[in-house]
Order: sequence, then structure tokens, then C-alpha cells
Amino acid sequence: MTNLPPRAKLATAMLRTAATLSRVSGRGDGSVIGGKVGLRIEPRLLTILAAGRKVALISGTNGKTTTTRFAAAAVETAGPVATNSFGANMPTGHTTALAKAQDAKNCVLEVDEHYLPQLLKEATPHVVALLNLSRDQLDRAMEVSGLAIKWRKALELTPDLPVIANADDPWVAWAAMASRNITWVGGGQRWQDDAWVCPQCSKHLERYGEFWRCTDCGLARPTPQWTVDGEQVVTPDNSRVDLDLRLPGQVNRANAATALAVAAAFGVSPQQGAPRLTTVKSVAGRYAVVRRDGRRIRLLLSKNPAGWLEAFDMLEPRCPVILALNAREVDGMDTSWIYDVDFTPLIGRRVLAIGERRHDLAVRLQVNGIDFEVLEDISAAIAQVPPGDVEVISNYTAFQDIRAEFDRVN
Repeated sequence: MTNLPPRAKLATAMLRTAATLSRVSGRGDGSVIGGKVGLRIEPRLLTILAAGRKVALISGTNGKTTTTRFAAAAVETAGPVATNSFGANMPTGHTTALAKAQDAKNCVLEVDEHYLPQLLKEATPHVVALLNLSRDQLDRAMEVSGLAIKWRKALELTPDLPVIANADDPWVAWAAMASRNITWVGGGQRWQDDAWVCPQCSKHLERYGEFWRCTDCGLARPTPQWTVDGEQVVTPDNSRVDLDLRLPGQVNRANAATALAVAAAFGVSPQQGAPRLTTVKSVAGRYAVVRRDGRRIRLLLSKNPAGWLEAFDMLEPRCPVILALNAREVDGMDTSWIYDVDFTPLIGRRVLAIGERRHDLAVRLQVNGIDFEVLEDISAAIAQVPPGDVEVISNYTAFQDIRAEFDRVN
């Protein structure tokens, strides 16, 4: 893409300079500030950089960063990929990702669920993947129903756009049905508490495992073409592809199935793409393993009830668990959501609570009858557990605090 208009060339050059200065000064990876500078100079820079390229958009409340990493890894078998797979998922980050890999014809972009309608307009996507919708940051984000309506209205404007959608999530399924070109994925969805009423008529949904239906208007779970069966993905032609993932949990097998469906839209077969998923071992520090003072500490990031439920499914048997909770702006200031989390899977484990809102966690754990200890920070908590495996589950800024502490000590 060397034949950019002069204004876009200037904007791209200044974007790269700003991003580089941000990295050199240690203020971040430069994705956000670079995109801000570029878009300030040329407001249409995102659209210009996306033109003539195959762009996949991946959005949802949970799992979009991991699915983006998986999909980018699989699509790389067809050539270089422009991607923002480390989490800068708003237009500034998208612009930087496209500018940094201008020669990549294929692009896989994670999109914040609130910005999906904007990206559908500006990035002229080749395919869009919709993962799930659940409660998140209730003090400043709209309800699940509001997001589903927003998505559906946006998709109604591009009815022929290929959509890959989660058949197990009623809100996602209803939003996706605005498209005439849908591929359904069924990977299992353990969190169901945000979808007990019909998105179409507001009557009660009947649910049997993953199957759901409305007996009033007839809206029901579509039959998925891609499914997960144990450690395998079953493809639309009923062939089976083995998964050898380095990331834990059923939820990541579902993410892998969606990623392979995205890769198929780029002409990458599941047999080609699946081995590439093995290369994804950590996602922006999530699932990373840190060794310290004889402890093997695994870090799990979970930001809302759905995420914490899935994190409990990933825990190694019997080892201690450190729970970390903050409530800063990017976390959402309202911590009442922890009362939607069922903590009973932690019964019988040693549980330690840290973070700025550790006393909120303590009260919640007491309600569920969980034995716990309250410690000031990650260093104090690690000192209290014996050598061996330790699991850490934390929300956004608590996760960042823990990573910063480990980086400082190491």
C-alpha cells in the first residue's frame, strides 16, 4: 500500500513516530497514541488503510482477544496478517495495526463490542465473527439487550456480509439473523444468566443444556455447522480436526472453533489452520506462568461473571487460588457483579483475596461459605502459600498490578 494519498502518507508516518516514541519512553506499546495522531491528521485513515484488504472483525464480551490470536495464527498460513491481537480494540488501535503491517493483505481485528457498528462502516470487512454478549461494567456500559439491538441494526445495513456467530447465545443469534449469510458455531456456553428472555418477543426462553427456544414466537437455537466435541472441532463437512491447544478450558476450544471458521473465510482449511493454534501460549500475559520463590504461578484474567465462571473451569485440582479485585475506571466502578458469580467451585481450596476491593470479595466469599484469607497484595499472598502450583484470577487493573509487580521483582 505505497500509493496512499499524500495526507494519508503523512498521517501514517506521524502515527509510526508517535507509536515509537511511546514505546521508547515506556508509556505503552504505542497503539492508542499512534492511532490518535494518525486519525487527527487524516480522519478517514482507518478506511483508507483497510481498502483493498480482506478484514475479519471479531467481537464479543468475552474471548475476543484469544479468538483474534487464534484466528491470526491460522490465517498466517495464507501470508502475513495485520492484527491488533494484544487488545487495542478501538479505532485508534485498529488504525495502528493496519498502518504497521501495510503490506499484509489479510487483517484480523479484535473489536470492542460497542465499536462494532463503526468498524462495519469504516473497515469494509470480509467477514465478522460474533462471540457472546454478557453483563460487563454496568456503571458505564449498556445492557446486553441494548448491545444486541445495536449489532442487529448495524448488520441490517450490510445484509450480505458473511457473519460467523455463536449459536449458543440467544442475543448473538438474534443479532446475527439480520444477515443473509450466517455460519453458526456451537462450542458450548456455560454462562447463561444473561439470556432467559427471548430477544425477539421478551417472553421466557426454555433452555435445555445448549439448546434454547421461545415457545411463543418460535425463535430457537440454530443448528451449528461448526461444533466442538471433546478435543476436536467438527467442521461443516463433518470432518474432525484435532485441537492441541496450549490454552486451558472448554471456552478456549470454542474460541478455537470460531477462529478456524474465520480462517476458512480466508481460504485456510481447518487441517491447515488447526496446527497453528498450538503456537498461541499466552495472550497479552493471560495464561502466562511466572515462577517465583518455588511457586509456579499461572495468571488468569477475568473481568465479569461469565469470565470468572470460565476461569474456575480452568483451575488445576487442589492448588491454592488467589483472587484479585480492583474497581478503577477500566474495570467498572461497580463491584456488585461479584454477587452473580457462583464461588462454590472453590470450596475445599485455599483461597486468598487481594486487590483494592479485597474486602468486597471477602464478604462475597463468606456468603458462599468459602474459607478465605485477606492479604494486602500479591507478594504477601504468595508468601502465605507453600511451594508448588498457584492460580491467580484477577480483573483488568488488578492483573496489570500483578504483572507490574512480577516485572519489577524479576
